[in-house]
Amino acid sequence: MKATARAHPIQGLVKYHGMRDEELRLPYHDSISLCTAPSNTTTTVEWLPEGDEDTYVIDGEEVEGRGAERIAMVLDHVRELADIDHAVRMESENSFPSNVGFGSSSSGFAALAVAAVEAAGLDMTLPEISTVARRGSSSAARAVTGSYSHLHTGLNDYDCRSERIETADNLEEDIRIVAGLVPSYKETEQAHKEAAESHMFDARMAHVHGQIAEMRDALREGDFDRVFETAEHDSLSLTATTMTGPAGWVYWQPETIAIFNAVRELREEGVPVYFSTDTGASVYVNTTKEYVDEVEQAIADCDVETTVWEIGGPARVLDEDDALF
Repeated sequence: MKATARAHPIQGLVKYHGMRDEELRLPYHDSISLCTAPSNTTTTVEWLPEGDEDTYVIDGEEVEGRGAERIAMVLDHVRELADIDHAVRMESENSFPSNVGFGSSSSGFAALAVAAVEAAGLDMTLPEISTVARRGSSSAARAVTGSYSHLHTGLNDYDCRSERIETADNLEEDIRIVAGLVPSYKETEQAHKEAAESHMFDARMAHVHGQIAEMRDALREGDFDRVFETAEHDSLSLTATTMTGPAGWVYWQPETIAIFNAVRELREEGVPVYFSTDTGASVYVNTTKEYVDEVEQAIADCDVETTVWEIGGPARVLDEDDALF
């Protein structure tokens, strides 16, 4: 009863903000994202019929506190689905920095859900597994189905699940994401908890459904500019809501703004490029294969570490030889 899975983190294109149910992690509205590769999380899960207690290790460190509670939410649901009461051992490794705004919780809980379901012997589709991953992180649901995915809002697992969006070939093969790392720790969960208390939240709710429709249409049409201009505008909307909550979270750093300015200067010169942020200071800079070298140099000139990513596929089960223990 052991399995290993790998998932890619997400970049939010139309991001969710706030949860109507914190236990089941049901978001107030739909969201759309893309997965970034080769960045990934690899997770091994083993169910232990004779075990005494659960153990969780991420990047060599044992997980406790709220992190352990979120992992348990996923694993307890798998126990319920599989009708088992076994203890579990989980180990996970990230190939990229965590807690800096690059979606480590999305790939982490997606890999956890896929590995746990496989190890428990459950026969589930990826959209069904997305409802398991969602209990750890709503964005993880989209990391399960991969590539460009849409998480629908709802009040149950039948409605609130992720589906992959079929797109034009150019948006799968030609996209490059220059990741500008701004290593400033962020706290996403608390920001979601207080989102609805922002006076900007109702305004966001009023327009986000139109953003979802715009994004889906642009993805199907393969319209690079519409897709990533919409994502850029959504990043600003998300941040406005976050900054006007009770805690007044301000995640952006001077390097973040420098990247924004560099992107806008490149665009004025005719380069197809747009910025995007999730909750955090780090920046995704979306461009095409033709221009990626020029864009990466401009972002590196902002005195930040850069990495170039492509579009990643769905979470998947790995061979036994890839197990972490």
